[in-house]
Amino acid sequence: MDLESELRKETEKWLGKIREEIREIEVLDKERDGMIENIRAYVKDCEYFLKGNDLIRAFESVIWAWSWIEILKELKIIRG
Repeated sequence: MDLESELRKETEKWLGKIREEIREIEVLDKERDGMIENIRAYVKDCEYFLKGNDLIRAFESVIWAWSWIEILKELKIIRG
């Protein structure tokens, strides 16, 4: 498998995982509910970049989305 195929596969894998994770998120701090929109924006960015075959930006977007989820969980703003 070439590098491009591997990057696409890995990005699509994490995109699928994050879509599942988003469905399970419970917002614990309602005042910071808007932060969930940041996650959704990164997911949309990832989808957009994947369609354009911009795999580096697609992967970067999905990783940022995942990072936000982890940060918000650690700060006890969300539970998922």
